[in-house]
Amino acid sequence: MTLSQAGVHPAPPATAPDSPPPGGRSRRPEGTRPTWPAVTAAVVLLFALAALSLSVGAGEVGPGRVLDYLLNRDGARADGRLALVVGDLRLPRTLTALLVGAALGVAGAQLQSVTRNPLAETGLLGVNAGASLGVVLGIAVLGVQTSFGYLAFAFGGAVLASTVVLLVASTRGGGSPMRLVLAGSAVAAIFRGLTDVLIVNSPEAYERYRVWVLGSLAGVEGWTTLRQLAPVLGAGFLLAALTTRPLTALALGDDLARGLGHRPGATRAAVAVAVTLLTASAVALAGPVAFLGLLSGFLARTLAGPRVGRLTLLAALFGAAVLTGSDVLARVVARPFEAPVSVIVALIGAPALIAIVRSRRSAALAMADPPASAPPPRRGEPAPSKPDLTLRYGAWSLLLPHRALLASLGLAAALLAAVVVSAHAGQSELGLARTFQAVFGYGDRLDVLLVQKFRLGRIVAGLAAGAALGLAGCLTQTLARNRLATPELLGVNDGATAAVLISASTAGTFGAWWAGPLGALVAVLVVTLASGGLGARGYRVLVVGLAMSALASAVIQVAMARRSLNSASSLYIWTNGSLNGRDLAVATPVLIGLAVLVPLALVVARRLAVLRFDDSVASALGVDPGRVRLACLLLAVALAGLAVGVCGPVGFVALAAPVIAGRLAGPARVPVLGSALTGALLVVLADTLGRVLFAGVEIPVGIVTTVLGGPFLLWVLLGRKGSPA
Repeated sequence: MTLSQAGVHPAPPATAPDSPPPGGRSRRPEGTRPTWPAVTAAVVLLFALAALSLSVGAGEVGPGRVLDYLLNRDGARADGRLALVVGDLRLPRTLTALLVGAALGVAGAQLQSVTRNPLAETGLLGVNAGASLGVVLGIAVLGVQTSFGYLAFAFGGAVLASTVVLLVASTRGGGSPMRLVLAGSAVAAIFRGLTDVLIVNSPEAYERYRVWVLGSLAGVEGWTTLRQLAPVLGAGFLLAALTTRPLTALALGDDLARGLGHRPGATRAAVAVAVTLLTASAVALAGPVAFLGLLSGFLARTLAGPRVGRLTLLAALFGAAVLTGSDVLARVVARPFEAPVSVIVALIGAPALIAIVRSRRSAALAMADPPASAPPPRRGEPAPSKPDLTLRYGAWSLLLPHRALLASLGLAAALLAAVVVSAHAGQSELGLARTFQAVFGYGDRLDVLLVQKFRLGRIVAGLAAGAALGLAGCLTQTLARNRLATPELLGVNDGATAAVLISASTAGTFGAWWAGPLGALVAVLVVTLASGGLGARGYRVLVVGLAMSALASAVIQVAMARRSLNSASSLYIWTNGSLNGRDLAVATPVLIGLAVLVPLALVVARRLAVLRFDDSVASALGVDPGRVRLACLLLAVALAGLAVGVCGPVGFVALAAPVIAGRLAGPARVPVLGSALTGALLVVLADTLGRVLFAGVEIPVGIVTTVLGGPFLLWVLLGRKGSPA
């Protein structure tokens, strides 16, 4: 990388980046601002928030009594109740908030500096999810209950996640800010899927997990936990401080950093260790708190510029201030209850993420969408294509593309085979001949009941939901000109899930069928308006969709935490995507929707193909891009919302189905029918795999697709043909 590409003008080698030139006056680099007033203001704000945290709580202990205890006026520390409230509850909690916030702020600043990515953050890049997987592994498998045990397992998971993130950052094309964030979401999805595998069939592990995963400081009681983890936090802070100068040199490029006496590989490894120590400790103390590193790093960079030392210091101060202030809000916004602090941070951080990607500085921060690359040159002469099949009846004619027709027939045959396997597979031993007899109502009554009542209804529900998701993904990918613009990455699935859970309080266990489409519509409208249009900025709309997903996920977690354990356990399985208990009656709304929406999608498919070009080209060909986008968007939202209402948010089917169908049908066609068939095939196969993978244990279909879909998303992002645009 050259200096102009790095965007940094190096100082003379003999002078440290933050030091004035010998014998001269300090010259501030262009584009930076004096940071010490900002540091002073941040310190003052931090002290004010810490004092407020000590003064606010469930107990009736005001600021005056707190000050009496701190100064030990009139023997206040001898008061047992005052000592309990201030000394054993509020002081440890406040100090924990300061340290955890500072740790996540420093970790975010370090990640942003080493990856040269202003969107890098432990929550967005999957490091929090890796640490969470480690903690859940310790809880569910080994019964770990101590904070030090949480730390050990969180450290292992964070190490794995940090390694994957840095490998992705060093991969060709992976260092792009938007792609790295999307790759981080794929890594996080894999870890979350593995976490769900561990707890979905363990009510005890889920009971502890559903409270801990919200991220809260309410469980900090006494000094024991903080005393155990303080050395690890101190080591992380010390290592981060020691890497500030090498990181400053690394910003100039690897070659110049070596010329200045630094080793880029060792610097990146040290940063990975520091980030892992800080993140693992923060997760063990307060649970996974996302967006904090992003928010504090962005604020610090706005004031400090690229100077790593001051950037790290300001990020620590801002992180501590944001988390402490959020903790105070968590205690007062829902009295007499306490809101999860991670929800408060998400409500602040998600709009901040949207503001970052919409800011005018996004181009300067290398966050703008890359220009569409030209298609690679073909080698040799293209193979002659077979003529399309034309059906004529009087004045009417129907053109059937040869390759797309063969692909659809092949997918239909594979889908039929998958249905037969799914009807046959299960925990009970049922021969293939008995299965066929039971399908048509013959044979043993128990066989007929098992196949027709339980398996066939479930299969029909899976076929309907999978076809709807595949078709929705095809529509959104085409109209956004981006293979990653799928309902789950646009926040549609989480919005629909949140709406169903909200309606569940008045319409029964799983809510009303119309709640899913309504929530999906609200989510996509917010994402479209916030990103400036679905077809104009492909990468921007994806990151805004991630922010929307984070907000909706916070609502989902809060709704789950408010319910009883039995109700929450059944709903938790559904929120991960499950066909358990689904039947033909549940799938009826989706089947009706498909009967109406699939023909409409086939009608607009010809005009939808024109949207692959610029809007000016589409207009010249007689197509109104705005109307076509609106029609496709409404179709996709309705399909995705109905699918979520049936089986919950089954992830990555809407991503994989159009990509696979497009490869089979060829690049000249919009694979509308093929995407629906592929989506149905993927859901049926994933559900079958979840039922037979472990004896006596059923893995929900959404968890199976998430674990398998994460690597697929990484392949789409980083593969040779994985350009999202």
